[in-house]
Amino acid sequence: MTEKKSFYITTPIYYPSAKLHIGHAYCTTIADSIARFKRLAGYDVFFLTGSDEHGQKIQQKAEEAGIQPIEYTDKIVAGFQNLWQKLNISNDDFIRTTQKRHEKVVQEIFNRIYAKGDIYKGSYKGLYCTPCESYWTEHQLDENGCCPDCHRPVQEVAEDAYFFKLSKYADKVLAYIEEHPDFIQPVSRRNEMINFIKQGLDDLCISRTSFNWGIPVPIDPKHVIYVWFDALTNYLTPIGFLDDPEKFKKFWPADLHLVGKEIVRFHSIIWPCILMALDLPLPKKVYGHGWLIVDGDKMSKSKGNVIDPIGLIDEFGADAIRYFLLREINLGQDGNFSRDALIQRINSDLANDLGNLLHRTLNMIGKFQEGIVLAPQGESATDQSLKADAAETVQFFTENMEKMELSLTIKKVWAFISRANKYIDETAPWALAKDPAKKQELANVMYNLVESLRHISVMVAPFMPVTAERIWQQLNLPQAFAEVQLADIREWGGTTVNRKVGQPEQLFPRIEVEKDENPQPARQPKPKAEKKEKKAAALDGEIAFEEFSKIHLRVVKVLTAEKVPDTEKLLKLTVDLGSEQRELVSGIAQNYEPADLIGKNVIMVVNLKPAKIRGIISHGMVLAASQGKDMKLLSVDMPVGAVVK
Repeated sequence: MTEKKSFYITTPIYYPSAKLHIGHAYCTTIADSIARFKRLAGYDVFFLTGSDEHGQKIQQKAEEAGIQPIEYTDKIVAGFQNLWQKLNISNDDFIRTTQKRHEKVVQEIFNRIYAKGDIYKGSYKGLYCTPCESYWTEHQLDENGCCPDCHRPVQEVAEDAYFFKLSKYADKVLAYIEEHPDFIQPVSRRNEMINFIKQGLDDLCISRTSFNWGIPVPIDPKHVIYVWFDALTNYLTPIGFLDDPEKFKKFWPADLHLVGKEIVRFHSIIWPCILMALDLPLPKKVYGHGWLIVDGDKMSKSKGNVIDPIGLIDEFGADAIRYFLLREINLGQDGNFSRDALIQRINSDLANDLGNLLHRTLNMIGKFQEGIVLAPQGESATDQSLKADAAETVQFFTENMEKMELSLTIKKVWAFISRANKYIDETAPWALAKDPAKKQELANVMYNLVESLRHISVMVAPFMPVTAERIWQQLNLPQAFAEVQLADIREWGGTTVNRKVGQPEQLFPRIEVEKDENPQPARQPKPKAEKKEKKAAALDGEIAFEEFSKIHLRVVKVLTAEKVPDTEKLLKLTVDLGSEQRELVSGIAQNYEPADLIGKNVIMVVNLKPAKIRGIISHGMVLAASQGKDMKLLSVDMPVGAVVK
């Protein structure tokens, strides 16, 4: 038997100064989905998350609460682990930097690098941000003289400290980044890091004496090891760096460090330099995902818009939250969380599309075939089309999950769900059931629907693990779901025949949205404004060339298209600009079927200010020509990213 390929994936270890919010849940859900996909694909996966528990900020918080730092962290970390359990996170280990196993690793690493001559004792005088646990020089501060990361005040500190010779490895790490273009992703983060290194790297302060909540420096116990030197080495501890050479050889280097964009610098510059000093290989990829904003605004305690994921999970279920976060946000970009948009997704995608497909299928098998899946014989052109779409979807799923295109992959799977629903309308099983001569044709249709749902359950498993297994169980498939592999859906026809399906159970109940019983009347425009508008119209909207030159037009490719729920005219498009992907809303639904747009190169206004339309952040406008009710997009035979002049 061939040994499985290994895959090691990590999240950041989260700082327990407060409860985790929806942004932390987003990061860990991404990692979990990738880990689950890799297991489906036959990999031996090690998935690590954890908590970063040392530092001055924690000591201060504990003192304010009148308890010991470990008591403070124990309570909050228990909340972390509860959240991951509720969210069905499948991590293989949970590292705490307060664990003895980690303390041993950190001290051993300090000793090795010190013996090499790359750690020295000196004195530090500079500017320190306690919330970020970061030192800054004066020229690095923001325009208000505050921390450039969190924009909070810094304080001047002066103390003896140990330093790591980060500057020694600056040229080496820069060369590595430039020679390995996939090491830092997305490209925008990579470019940021290259520019940061080229500005020059100072040696890194790695110990403190002004507080004692940390791992003691092994050669000088008056010092505790500074939090980033401690935190980054967490990735080595659980995979046997000191005590299990075989395990360490199997899983290191890490395949993927998934982090928020604000800590890419630590993971792609400082961490590689530490590894170089240890003569260890570098991780294969550091990916900096974007931030999650709420209704178009960055989360902030002062704004009162921090979203508690526990409350959301209790209200809507973990799978609905996972689905929304992964579908709605393009990995690497900032994404918007909106309760309205979440409810729309649950009602349209989960209740209507997926839930109804399963419910209709099981009901019809129960009604027309006494609940038995019968063997298919022969096939129609419609059957062939469905099978071809299934095969194409599985291929797309495999290729794009490997590329971490989670949102695109989900949209493709949902396109197949829509196709399966359309197949019901095309074949009209209720009509076939009335004609005894078409009994076999009916059996074929029912089999194909069950087989479609078998494929769908496997493909949604990384994103919605509970829902996937519920589908599998309602289909009453004999194979244990935990043993299912991606290889099981590479061929059509895996559904066991002459087997009774289960009773249909609602996957996702529709959420009724309460309407305002006393809506405010629309504001009437002022007469002056009205006259002004008429005057402008009379001038036929003439503008100066300087005004026109502000418009930035670019060729983009339509990657996905779907109808906006509860609208007749609106389509939601995902487009590729060459350097990034965006979502936008366009009023062309009455002129185009969504499938007809995919792959088209069209012209877009790319510098239009984002607007919120039906809970969707629309960032851009595609150009179209209209005559009466007829409307056509302006498509061109030019490469993506080409500038229109």
